[in-house]
Amino acid sequence: MVRHRCTRGRLAGVVALATAAAVVAGVAVTLPLAASAASTRYEAESATISQGTVANNHSGYTGTGFVDFTNVAGSYVQFTVSGAAAGSVTLTFRFANGTGTDRPMSLSVNGTPAATLSFPGTGSWTTWKTVSAPAGINPGTNTIRVTATTANGGPNLDSLTVQDTVTSPPSSAPPSSASPSPGADWSTRLVDSTTTRFTPSTLGGWGYTEGLYLYGQYLVYQRTHDPAYLAYIKSWADRFVGSDGSIDNSFNNLDSMEPGNILLILYRETGQAKYRTAATKIWTRLEGTNGGNGSYPRTSDGGFWHGTTRQHQLWLDGTYMALPFLVNYGAIVGNAAVADAEAVKQLLVYGGHLVAPNGLLYHAYDESAAQSWVVPGTNHSPEFWCRAIGWYGMAAVTVLDAVPADQPDRGRVLTILRNLVAAMKTYQDPATGRWFQVVDKGSRSDDWTETSCSAMFTYTISRSVEKGYVDPSYAAVANRGYQGVLARISLGGDGLTNLTDISIGTNVGDYAYYAGRTRAVNDQHGLGSFLIMNEQLMRTG
Repeated sequence: MVRHRCTRGRLAGVVALATAAAVVAGVAVTLPLAASAASTRYEAESATISQGTVANNHSGYTGTGFVDFTNVAGSYVQFTVSGAAAGSVTLTFRFANGTGTDRPMSLSVNGTPAATLSFPGTGSWTTWKTVSAPAGINPGTNTIRVTATTANGGPNLDSLTVQDTVTSPPSSAPPSSASPSPGADWSTRLVDSTTTRFTPSTLGGWGYTEGLYLYGQYLVYQRTHDPAYLAYIKSWADRFVGSDGSIDNSFNNLDSMEPGNILLILYRETGQAKYRTAATKIWTRLEGTNGGNGSYPRTSDGGFWHGTTRQHQLWLDGTYMALPFLVNYGAIVGNAAVADAEAVKQLLVYGGHLVAPNGLLYHAYDESAAQSWVVPGTNHSPEFWCRAIGWYGMAAVTVLDAVPADQPDRGRVLTILRNLVAAMKTYQDPATGRWFQVVDKGSRSDDWTETSCSAMFTYTISRSVEKGYVDPSYAAVANRGYQGVLARISLGGDGLTNLTDISIGTNVGDYAYYAGRTRAVNDQHGLGSFLIMNEQLMRTG
């Protein structure tokens, strides 16, 4: 991402690899294939409801409303699902939880317990996320029930999407079906597959995973100039942005700010002021009207809290949720000097608390040291979770690409990045070229190579080589990573792509928590990361 001070030139570079640029748990798993990869959405308000009501007082839902559970254990929603044949599917529940407390629910299929699903806080009641799980279904009628397990009841439940899927193979084996061929354009195949599976109205709500995926799709649009790709992005954004630029979001967490990059892209592509107006609401939340501190809460040394329900906490994820937006807003709309200085400062504040001597970064920091995950005697979490590090790496190269060469403290960010890339090389799995879910514990039998972070690491290294941030010899590390990620994509029997071994949305935890996360197929964390990586490596070779 090359940055220029003129708006037009600078945007072309900023958007080229990081304008759109974040953790809420989603749980996506897959089981064996049903008849095809079709998906069907079932609205919660049309299901059988026990101890809950149909409501429509929070925007962003699909259908005619959503289920607002009574705050008691045992409240449930039961869907009646039709199966064309016996097989396995992915069940994806769309929900919002405006509290800071997880509202877990037990999942049963045809009366048999299947899983306990986590429905963590999403930041607001108008921020909708998804959580997924596998299920085996029978021909004909099936019942899918989710039941609240605590006195808090369940989240606001919008819908259930049932999608036929293929089993994710073991991480040591490549996907079945059609495997990658030299020169294959996996970016267009993945975008075409995703836009076949989801319309702009069913892709998902205003969330960082949607923003990440759509940014990846925008990169493919930039290369192919297929107008349908941009039209899809615009149609998605127009669900949330009024004709006057109004947007119903309080932006109380950094995750909710990440899709602001899509607004900047659309403002640049269409010239429509409504997108600038909507993006300015995010800017004002962070920086105020004229630049400087806005109303968004910070640590005592100025780091953005991960959210108003994550008080005093810095999560690495938040760097990518906010900083690409800041530098791109500065380039496109104005206040570049403020945006650049803030972005560099945030990378240093986060890095100062989370960089370890080995060059990796811990997942999270709690200034108050009140969280259960804080390592005694420190303020940080215990493990090096791979995707958190991937977010920081991509944020760092995005900011370095954007700010001028004489930007104060730019060299300190370069040092963090160089040490990080060296650590990535050290901990790369020699067998697959990918990286492990817990980066430094690949020797453990239950650790596994994760696709989204492997794509993020590959992109970070490749981009760093291209821009001269690290030694050219690291290109070999990126190329091994690239081949490792390509081994995780294939075509299903329906001709659509499947990208496997993607960690679901993840909070802060210990080793067992990270290693035990569900390994999803076609989770948007992986789809967006893959596209960003693939467009970089296709261009640089």
